[in-house]
Amino acid sequence: MGSGIERPAVTGFHHVSAAVTDVECSATWYQRVLGLQRLPMTFPHHDSGGGDPEKAALLLDSATGVMIELHAPAGGDPGILRGALDHLAFGVDRRDTLDRWAAWLDTLAVPHDGVVDRTDPTGYATLEFRDPDGITLEFIHFPGRV
Repeated sequence: MGSGIERPAVTGFHHVSAAVTDVECSATWYQRVLGLQRLPMTFPHHDSGGGDPEKAALLLDSATGVMIELHAPAGGDPGILRGALDHLAFGVDRRDTLDRWAAWLDTLAVPHDGVVDRTDPTGYATLEFRDPDGITLEFIHFPGRV
């Protein structure tokens, strides 16, 4: 039964925030591997008492506007990584772009699983690798969409 209330619109994906063991190490890695730009600001982190701006980094992909925020674990205790993020996927426009990303990762000595063409539940291709904290990152191509 409908309530007569419609779902409000969203403008798209904005950012992801991840607790990492070493903010500077991870920020440098994301800048080097994904070409992200570090912004000169941070935002308070949920459930961490406002967050310590010295232990955070905000990174921007200027081509898409997507941001990745990296911060120290809640309370500053490296043993308290929430670990709720399973993986982060980036869409690419062409299948051969995955091959170019694989070659780029190879030049940076970033281990990856190679490009995998999949058929279940539909045809698509992926390239998976991990950041310094073991978070899986994925480039994905679906024919006919980004």
